[in-house]
Amino acid sequence: MALRVERAMMETLLDLATMFPAVTLTGPRQSGKSTLVKHAFPGYAYVSLEDPDVRDMAFNDPRRFLERYDSRAIIDEVQYAPELFSYMQGVLDSRDEMGRYILTGSQNFLLLDTISQSLAGRVGILHLLPLSYRELMHSAMCPDLDVFMYTGGYPRLYSTPARPDVFYPAYLSTYVDRDIRRELGVRKVAQFNKFLTVCATRIGQVLNVTGMANDCDVDFHTADNWLLLLEASFIVMRLQPYYKNYGKRLIRAPKLYFYDTGLAANLLGVEDADQLATGVNRRNLFENAVITEIIKQTQAQGRTPKLYYWRDSNRKEIDLVIEKGGQPWQIIEIKSSSTFRYSAFATITDMGDTMGVPTDRRYVVYGGTESIESDQGHVIGLNDIHRIVDQG
Repeated sequence: MALRVERAMMETLLDLATMFPAVTLTGPRQSGKSTLVKHAFPGYAYVSLEDPDVRDMAFNDPRRFLERYDSRAIIDEVQYAPELFSYMQGVLDSRDEMGRYILTGSQNFLLLDTISQSLAGRVGILHLLPLSYRELMHSAMCPDLDVFMYTGGYPRLYSTPARPDVFYPAYLSTYVDRDIRRELGVRKVAQFNKFLTVCATRIGQVLNVTGMANDCDVDFHTADNWLLLLEASFIVMRLQPYYKNYGKRLIRAPKLYFYDTGLAANLLGVEDADQLATGVNRRNLFENAVITEIIKQTQAQGRTPKLYYWRDSNRKEIDLVIEKGGQPWQIIEIKSSSTFRYSAFATITDMGDTMGVPTDRRYVVYGGTESIESDQGHVIGLNDIHRIVDQG
């Protein structure tokens, strides 16, 4: 059933347009950026640099382009003409006007580096990821947890009859192939395809780039560069280890996760939600879903969460440490089972006092839907992740 999902970032986007001369919205392709900015700014002119003629004008004659779109304009896929930013600086400085340009881009690696040099202090930056579970809960249809993890959050999967097993292969070939392989010069197509799948098999694991390179028959530097490109394209992300020792030897390598569990499930060969529910990948995909849900909900408020994991050399681990003010603020254990057991609190109870995190900021997120309060902390499901976000 097709539906329209209201994006939680709408209010934040509108607020930033009253604070900055320009606002930039980045995120993966097909995450809903164009739809959101058109809905938020209906009176603005809209131009997409994916149109070859428009891109040619912006690239070769940026002054004329900016004269034509002088104000109250949405410029979509602006990374195709990074030269615009240098000229845009003068336009924005010519008069004190907020919300003059709304810029979108799906290539973070090009966009933000250029903005930091040319538009520093003049642009507010937001990241729009695929739909969150909470956004779907507020819509006309909220999928079952396993259906959500299998389907993922790309809006087209909910606004059209598209199926995940059809959508994701097309998504990879149409968007990821175009951005990463053709435009950034990745030529080892077979190895790169395998690398994507290898990334999916490493969800929730401590990152070993050398091992991944060996699995794909490429050298370390190639694998490391591919990983950077996938991060910059909002496909994968690294969760860094928490850096404070607390008197123990710690694991210092990051963990790997995907920004969307549906894409990861497709790469893993999961054929439907029932297979995911009973398969070996469910635990890691649920952990991935919890982490990305926190990121999505926090970024919708215009904030960037400081997320880490903690593990010592004896494999004692806290799945998620959320930092605030330079100190651990919340600690979270993630359990995919829909049956809660109090033993899940063992590590966060043991380490909570050492880290200075009180029990009201200790959480177990499990695969169920009921909230449970205990003297050791809170037990919540993915449906109540907003409690963690709002407490931050």
